[in-house]
Amino acid sequence: MYRGGRPRTPAVEPAVETEAEAADRRRGLFAAIAANVLWGVFPLFWPLLKPASAMEILAHRMVWSLLFVVVLLGGTRRLRGMRALLRQRRAMLALTGAALFQGVNWGTYIYAVNSGHVLQASLGYFITPLLVVLLAVVVLRESLRPFQWLAVGLGVVAVVVLTIDYGRPPWLALVLGGCFAAYGFLKRAAGSGAIEGVAVETGILAGPALVWILWLGSQGEGTFSTAAPAHALLMFSSGLLTMLPLLFFGAAATRLSLTTLGLLQYLAPVIQWVIGVAVVHEPMPLSRLLGFALVWCALVMLALDGWRGARPVVAAAESR
Repeated sequence: MYRGGRPRTPAVEPAVETEAEAADRRRGLFAAIAANVLWGVFPLFWPLLKPASAMEILAHRMVWSLLFVVVLLGGTRRLRGMRALLRQRRAMLALTGAALFQGVNWGTYIYAVNSGHVLQASLGYFITPLLVVLLAVVVLRESLRPFQWLAVGLGVVAVVVLTIDYGRPPWLALVLGGCFAAYGFLKRAAGSGAIEGVAVETGILAGPALVWILWLGSQGEGTFSTAAPAHALLMFSSGLLTMLPLLFFGAAATRLSLTTLGLLQYLAPVIQWVIGVAVVHEPMPLSRLLGFALVWCALVMLALDGWRGARPVVAAAESR
Protein backbone atom coordinates (compact mmCIF):
# COMPACT_ATOMS: atom_id res chain seq x y z
CA MET A 1 0.00 0.00 0.00
CA TYR A 2 1.22 3.50 -0.86
CA ARG A 3 1.65 5.49 2.38
CA GLY A 4 2.43 8.89 0.92
CA GLY A 5 5.73 10.61 0.36
CA ARG A 6 7.78 10.56 -2.80
CA PRO A 7 6.89 7.63 -5.07
CA ARG A 8 9.73 5.23 -5.64
CA THR A 9 11.09 5.00 -9.17
CA PRO A 10 11.40 1.41 -10.26
CA ALA A 11 14.96 0.34 -10.89
CA VAL A 12 15.96 0.33 -14.54
CA GLU A 13 17.33 -2.98 -15.64
CA PRO A 14 20.56 -2.56 -17.61
CA ALA A 15 20.25 -3.59 -21.22
CA VAL A 16 21.65 -7.05 -21.78
CA GLU A 17 23.82 -7.34 -24.87
CA THR A 18 22.82 -10.26 -27.05
CA GLU A 19 25.38 -12.59 -28.54
CA ALA A 20 24.74 -11.17 -32.02
CA GLU A 21 25.22 -7.60 -30.76
CA ALA A 22 28.43 -8.55 -28.98
CA ALA A 23 29.76 -10.20 -32.14
CA ASP A 24 28.81 -7.13 -34.18
CA ARG A 25 30.58 -4.86 -31.67
CA ARG A 26 33.72 -7.03 -31.83
CA ARG A 27 33.70 -6.77 -35.62
CA GLY A 28 33.40 -3.00 -35.30
CA LEU A 29 36.30 -2.91 -32.85
CA PHE A 30 38.46 -4.99 -35.18
CA ALA A 31 37.56 -2.75 -38.12
CA ALA A 32 38.40 0.44 -36.19
CA ILE A 33 41.74 -0.96 -35.03
CA ALA A 34 42.55 -2.18 -38.56
CA ALA A 35 41.77 1.26 -40.05
CA ASN A 36 43.93 3.13 -37.57
CA VAL A 37 46.82 0.65 -37.77
CA LEU A 38 46.84 1.03 -41.56
CA TRP A 39 46.84 4.83 -41.25
CA GLY A 40 49.55 4.52 -38.62
CA VAL A 41 51.95 2.49 -40.79
CA PHE A 42 51.56 4.76 -43.85
CA PRO A 43 55.00 6.33 -43.13
CA LEU A 44 56.52 2.95 -44.01
CA PHE A 45 54.72 2.76 -47.37
CA TRP A 46 55.20 6.12 -49.09
CA PRO A 47 59.05 6.00 -49.10
CA LEU A 48 58.76 2.75 -51.10
CA LEU A 49 57.45 4.83 -54.03
CA LYS A 50 60.68 6.77 -54.47
CA PRO A 51 62.24 7.96 -56.77
CA ALA A 52 58.81 9.36 -57.64
CA SER A 53 58.30 12.88 -56.32
CA ALA A 54 55.63 13.68 -53.75
CA MET A 55 53.51 15.34 -56.46
CA GLU A 56 53.68 12.31 -58.74
CA ILE A 57 52.82 9.96 -55.88
CA LEU A 58 49.91 12.21 -54.93
CA ALA A 59 48.59 12.26 -58.51
CA HIS A 60 48.67 8.47 -58.77
CA ARG A 61 47.02 8.13 -55.38
CA MET A 62 44.14 10.30 -56.57
CA VAL A 63 43.66 8.49 -59.89
CA TRP A 64 43.85 4.94 -58.55
CA SER A 65 41.67 5.83 -55.56
CA LEU A 66 38.94 6.90 -57.99
CA LEU A 67 39.19 3.58 -59.81
CA PHE A 68 38.71 1.59 -56.62
CA VAL A 69 35.86 3.74 -55.32
CA VAL A 70 33.99 3.45 -58.65
CA VAL A 71 34.33 -0.34 -58.48
CA LEU A 72 33.07 -0.17 -54.90
CA LEU A 73 30.06 1.94 -55.89
CA GLY A 74 29.12 -0.57 -58.56
CA GLY A 75 29.64 -3.53 -56.25
CA THR A 76 27.47 -2.07 -53.49
CA ARG A 77 24.80 -0.79 -55.93
CA ARG A 78 25.07 2.81 -54.79
CA LEU A 79 25.22 4.44 -58.21
CA ARG A 80 21.63 5.67 -57.81
CA GLY A 81 22.57 7.45 -54.57
CA MET A 82 25.56 8.90 -56.37
CA ARG A 83 23.36 10.41 -59.08
CA ALA A 84 21.09 11.93 -56.42
CA LEU A 85 24.10 13.46 -54.66
CA LEU A 86 25.34 15.07 -57.87
CA ARG A 87 22.07 17.02 -58.10
CA GLN A 88 22.48 18.58 -54.64
CA ARG A 89 24.23 21.88 -55.21
CA ARG A 90 24.99 22.67 -51.56
CA ALA A 91 26.44 19.22 -50.90
CA MET A 92 28.55 19.40 -54.07
CA LEU A 93 29.99 22.78 -53.06
CA ALA A 94 30.90 21.42 -49.62
CA LEU A 95 32.45 18.28 -51.13
CA THR A 96 34.44 20.37 -53.60
CA GLY A 97 35.96 22.32 -50.73
CA ALA A 98 36.53 19.08 -48.82
CA ALA A 99 38.31 17.60 -51.85
CA LEU A 100 40.69 20.57 -52.05
CA PHE A 101 41.57 20.31 -48.37
CA GLN A 102 41.95 16.55 -48.71
CA GLY A 103 44.32 16.98 -51.66
CA VAL A 104 46.51 19.42 -49.73
CA ASN A 105 46.44 17.09 -46.72
CA TRP A 106 47.48 14.04 -48.77
CA GLY A 107 50.24 15.91 -50.57
CA THR A 108 51.62 17.47 -47.39
CA TYR A 109 51.61 14.12 -45.63
CA ILE A 110 53.47 12.35 -48.44
CA TYR A 111 56.03 15.16 -48.60
CA ALA A 112 56.48 15.13 -44.80
CA VAL A 113 57.02 11.37 -44.62
CA ASN A 114 59.31 11.15 -47.65
CA SER A 115 61.43 14.09 -46.48
CA GLY A 116 62.06 12.64 -43.00
CA HIS A 117 59.45 14.59 -40.99
CA VAL A 118 57.35 11.70 -39.68
CA LEU A 119 57.13 13.27 -36.21
CA GLN A 120 55.60 16.43 -37.63
CA ALA A 121 53.11 14.27 -39.55
CA SER A 122 52.08 12.54 -36.32
CA LEU A 123 51.90 15.91 -34.55
CA GLY A 124 49.50 17.16 -37.22
CA TYR A 125 46.97 14.47 -36.37
CA PHE A 126 47.52 14.88 -32.63
CA ILE A 127 46.59 18.58 -32.81
CA THR A 128 43.61 18.07 -35.14
CA PRO A 129 41.05 17.86 -32.28
CA LEU A 130 42.36 21.14 -30.88
CA LEU A 131 42.05 22.79 -34.28
CA VAL A 132 38.51 21.41 -34.63
CA VAL A 133 37.62 23.18 -31.36
CA LEU A 134 39.14 26.43 -32.65
CA LEU A 135 37.22 26.05 -35.91
CA ALA A 136 33.99 25.64 -33.96
CA VAL A 137 34.71 28.92 -32.12
CA VAL A 138 35.72 30.92 -35.20
CA VAL A 139 33.19 29.60 -37.74
CA LEU A 140 30.24 28.37 -35.67
CA ARG A 141 30.65 30.94 -32.86
CA GLU A 142 30.43 28.19 -30.26
CA SER A 143 31.33 28.99 -26.67
CA LEU A 144 33.92 26.83 -24.95
CA ARG A 145 33.85 25.34 -21.48
CA PRO A 146 36.78 26.07 -19.13
CA PHE A 147 38.43 22.69 -19.71
CA GLN A 148 38.24 23.25 -23.47
CA TRP A 149 39.83 26.69 -23.17
CA LEU A 150 42.58 25.19 -21.03
CA ALA A 151 43.20 22.46 -23.62
CA VAL A 152 43.42 25.00 -26.44
CA GLY A 153 45.76 27.15 -24.35
CA LEU A 154 48.04 24.18 -23.73
CA GLY A 155 48.00 23.46 -27.46
CA VAL A 156 49.11 27.02 -28.22
CA VAL A 157 51.91 26.75 -25.64
CA ALA A 158 52.96 23.43 -27.24
CA VAL A 159 53.21 25.06 -30.68
CA VAL A 160 55.34 27.86 -29.19
CA VAL A 161 57.64 25.31 -27.52
CA LEU A 162 57.98 23.33 -30.76
CA THR A 163 58.59 26.52 -32.74
CA ILE A 164 61.50 27.35 -30.45
CA ASP A 165 62.78 23.77 -30.70
CA TYR A 166 62.59 23.57 -34.51
CA GLY A 167 63.68 27.17 -35.01
CA ARG A 168 60.51 27.79 -37.02
CA PRO A 169 56.79 26.99 -36.64
CA PRO A 170 55.93 23.32 -37.29
CA TRP A 171 54.29 24.25 -40.59
CA LEU A 172 53.83 20.70 -41.86
CA ALA A 173 51.96 19.70 -38.70
CA LEU A 174 49.84 22.87 -38.74
CA VAL A 175 48.91 22.40 -42.42
CA LEU A 176 48.06 18.72 -41.89
CA GLY A 177 45.96 19.36 -38.81
CA GLY A 178 44.27 22.46 -40.24
CA CYS A 179 43.38 20.80 -43.54
CA PHE A 180 42.04 17.69 -41.84
CA ALA A 181 39.93 19.76 -39.43
CA ALA A 182 38.52 21.82 -42.32
CA TYR A 183 37.93 18.63 -44.31
CA GLY A 184 35.86 17.12 -41.49
CA PHE A 185 33.89 20.36 -41.09
CA LEU A 186 32.96 20.46 -44.79
CA LYS A 187 32.18 16.73 -44.89
CA ARG A 188 29.72 17.23 -42.07
CA ALA A 189 28.16 20.16 -43.90
CA ALA A 190 27.75 18.04 -47.04
CA GLY A 191 25.82 15.33 -45.19
CA SER A 192 26.51 12.75 -47.90
CA GLY A 193 26.96 9.01 -47.62
CA ALA A 194 30.50 7.90 -46.84
CA ILE A 195 31.25 6.09 -50.10
CA GLU A 196 29.36 8.56 -52.27
CA GLY A 197 31.17 11.50 -50.70
CA VAL A 198 34.59 9.90 -51.21
CA ALA A 199 33.65 9.17 -54.84
CA VAL A 200 32.84 12.83 -55.50
CA GLU A 201 36.02 14.02 -53.78
CA THR A 202 38.30 11.63 -55.66
CA GLY A 203 36.48 12.43 -58.90
CA ILE A 204 37.21 16.14 -58.43
CA LEU A 205 40.87 15.44 -57.66
CA ALA A 206 41.48 12.75 -60.27
CA GLY A 207 40.98 14.97 -63.33
CA PRO A 208 43.86 17.41 -62.65
CA ALA A 209 45.90 14.50 -61.30
CA LEU A 210 45.59 12.57 -64.55
CA VAL A 211 46.60 15.64 -66.54
CA TRP A 212 49.69 15.98 -64.32
CA ILE A 213 50.62 12.31 -64.81
CA LEU A 214 50.31 12.62 -68.60
CA TRP A 215 52.37 15.81 -68.60
CA LEU A 216 55.13 14.16 -66.56
CA GLY A 217 55.15 11.27 -69.01
CA SER A 218 55.42 13.58 -72.00
CA GLN A 219 58.39 15.32 -70.39
CA GLY A 220 60.11 12.02 -69.60
CA GLU A 221 59.93 12.80 -65.88
CA GLY A 222 57.33 10.24 -64.81
CA THR A 223 58.44 7.06 -63.09
CA PHE A 224 55.31 4.93 -63.53
CA SER A 225 56.25 3.53 -66.93
CA THR A 226 60.02 3.90 -66.78
CA ALA A 227 60.88 2.26 -63.43
CA ALA A 228 60.67 -1.45 -62.62
CA PRO A 229 57.26 -3.20 -62.81
CA ALA A 230 57.22 -3.51 -59.02
CA HIS A 231 57.28 0.29 -58.80
CA ALA A 232 54.21 0.57 -61.06
CA LEU A 233 52.44 -2.05 -58.94
CA LEU A 234 53.20 -0.09 -55.77
CA MET A 235 51.88 3.12 -57.35
CA PHE A 236 48.72 1.26 -58.38
CA SER A 237 48.29 -0.16 -54.86
CA SER A 238 48.32 3.37 -53.37
CA GLY A 239 44.65 3.65 -54.38
CA LEU A 240 43.74 0.40 -52.66
CA LEU A 241 45.64 1.37 -49.50
CA THR A 242 43.81 4.70 -49.49
CA MET A 243 40.36 3.11 -49.74
CA LEU A 244 40.92 0.10 -47.44
CA PRO A 245 41.16 1.98 -44.12
CA LEU A 246 38.22 4.16 -45.16
CA LEU A 247 36.12 1.03 -45.66
CA PHE A 248 37.23 -0.36 -42.30
CA PHE A 249 36.44 2.94 -40.62
CA GLY A 250 33.01 3.08 -42.27
CA ALA A 251 32.24 -0.42 -40.98
CA ALA A 252 33.36 0.56 -37.48
CA ALA A 253 31.35 3.80 -37.43
CA THR A 254 28.03 1.90 -37.59
CA ARG A 255 28.99 -0.54 -34.81
CA LEU A 256 30.84 1.49 -32.17
CA SER A 257 30.06 4.52 -30.04
CA LEU A 258 31.55 7.88 -31.00
CA THR A 259 33.59 7.84 -27.78
CA THR A 260 35.25 4.54 -28.67
CA LEU A 261 35.85 5.67 -32.25
CA GLY A 262 37.39 8.93 -31.07
CA LEU A 263 39.75 7.26 -28.62
CA LEU A 264 40.87 4.66 -31.18
CA GLN A 265 41.70 7.41 -33.68
CA TYR A 266 44.67 8.39 -31.51
CA LEU A 267 46.17 4.99 -32.33
CA ALA A 268 47.32 6.14 -35.80
CA PRO A 269 49.41 9.17 -34.71
CA VAL A 270 50.84 7.14 -31.81
CA ILE A 271 52.07 4.50 -34.28
CA GLN A 272 53.45 7.25 -36.53
CA TRP A 273 55.26 8.81 -33.56
CA VAL A 274 56.84 5.45 -32.68
CA ILE A 275 57.92 4.96 -36.31
CA GLY A 276 59.44 8.45 -36.37
CA VAL A 277 61.47 7.80 -33.22
CA ALA A 278 62.30 4.08 -33.48
CA VAL A 279 62.43 3.42 -37.25
CA VAL A 280 63.30 6.72 -38.93
CA HIS A 281 65.40 7.76 -35.90
CA GLU A 282 64.34 11.39 -35.96
CA PRO A 283 65.88 13.36 -33.09
CA MET A 284 63.73 13.78 -30.00
CA PRO A 285 65.45 16.28 -27.68
CA LEU A 286 63.87 17.09 -24.35
CA SER A 287 62.42 20.38 -25.62
CA ARG A 288 60.63 18.59 -28.49
CA LEU A 289 59.38 15.88 -26.16
CA LEU A 290 58.02 18.63 -23.90
CA GLY A 291 56.06 20.08 -26.83
CA PHE A 292 54.53 16.69 -27.64
CA ALA A 293 53.77 16.10 -23.94
CA LEU A 294 51.86 19.40 -23.75
CA VAL A 295 49.77 18.34 -26.76
CA TRP A 296 49.05 14.98 -25.15
CA CYS A 297 47.97 16.72 -21.92
CA ALA A 298 45.64 18.96 -23.93
CA LEU A 299 44.09 15.91 -25.60
CA VAL A 300 43.55 14.25 -22.22
CA MET A 301 41.73 17.40 -21.07
CA LEU A 302 39.50 17.37 -24.14
CA ALA A 303 38.74 13.69 -23.59
CA LEU A 304 37.87 14.29 -19.92
CA ASP A 305 35.67 17.26 -20.84
CA GLY A 306 33.87 15.18 -23.45
CA TRP A 307 33.34 12.36 -20.93
CA ARG A 308 31.99 14.76 -18.32
CA GLY A 309 29.65 16.31 -20.87
CA ALA A 310 28.39 12.90 -21.97
CA ARG A 311 27.53 11.70 -18.44
CA PRO A 312 24.29 13.74 -18.07
CA VAL A 313 23.14 12.53 -21.49
CA VAL A 314 23.77 8.91 -20.56
CA ALA A 315 22.03 9.35 -17.20
CA ALA A 316 19.01 10.91 -18.88
CA ALA A 317 18.84 8.08 -21.38
CA GLU A 318 19.03 5.45 -18.62
CA SER A 319 16.22 7.09 -16.65
CA ARG A 320 13.75 6.76 -19.51
